[in-house]
Amino acid sequence: MLEVRSLEKSFGSKQVLFGIDFQARPGRILGLVGKNGAGKTTIFHSILKFLEYQGEISLDSQDIRQETYARIGYLPEERSLMPKLTVLEQVRYLSTLKGMDAKEVKEKLPQWMKRLEVKGKLTDKIKSLSKGNQQKIQLIITLIHEPDLIILDEPFSGLDPVNTELLKQVIFQEKERGATIIFSDHVMTNVEELCDDILMIRDGRVVLHGPVQDVRNQYGKTRLFVSSERSKEELEKLPHVKQVSLTKQGSWKLILEDESAGRELFPILTQGQYIATFDQQAPTIDEIFKLESGVEV
Repeated sequence: MLEVRSLEKSFGSKQVLFGIDFQARPGRILGLVGKNGAGKTTIFHSILKFLEYQGEISLDSQDIRQETYARIGYLPEERSLMPKLTVLEQVRYLSTLKGMDAKEVKEKLPQWMKRLEVKGKLTDKIKSLSKGNQQKIQLIITLIHEPDLIILDEPFSGLDPVNTELLKQVIFQEKERGATIIFSDHVMTNVEELCDDILMIRDGRVVLHGPVQDVRNQYGKTRLFVSSERSKEELEKLPHVKQVSLTKQGSWKLILEDESAGRELFPILTQGQYIATFDQQAPTIDEIFKLESGVEV
């Protein structure tokens, strides 16, 4: 288990992290989210000891040291490979730094290339691969040594929909293996789909932390989906309704002032009308992210 306690970081006179506390557990996926500049990458770099910091960071109750790096897989947001090396040379070079035997790398690499559907051979130069396949090679380097802790910084950036789904499958498989996984993403639907837990950062401070469903429930069931022949203007005039929009499915989404408003609205909406849908839900992670970022939803 990864534990971060009272993490603080300053660059010169500017403090960027303020008392960050969280845990990431084996066999679970933690989504680290926040606007650009919130401090996500600084948290990752602190965990990896790329930066000096104040506070405590431990993996299975042990301080993270150089010998601990073999238990960590890190995919940086800024991908970097050596274009003149072959696929085997590139993966072998970085994997042996993590304690893998060169022979083991050569045995496992073809399996990983097949698993990630990398088109190419071990002897191909990195520069000859497509951008998508280069990203997959970087992911293989992150995972080939079967790390206990996996840190993925914007892993879906630049991937097409097919490869995004492939990567999601791999992340789920690593979770089933028992790895502790942390990833950052700006697409909240990915976070809601993949994550067991969420850590939301704003201006270097934790604003939300906990299981995804618990975080959603904190906001109450303030989203009401209803099929009604009433116009948008009529619905906007109803009591306790803050906002009305039409969904892709053709139903109305009403944002309510509080969860209890649904009980008051039901008899009003059903008066003299048949309603096929009346579904009250908690806000999505995307809506919560926008609310906490000061964006109207």
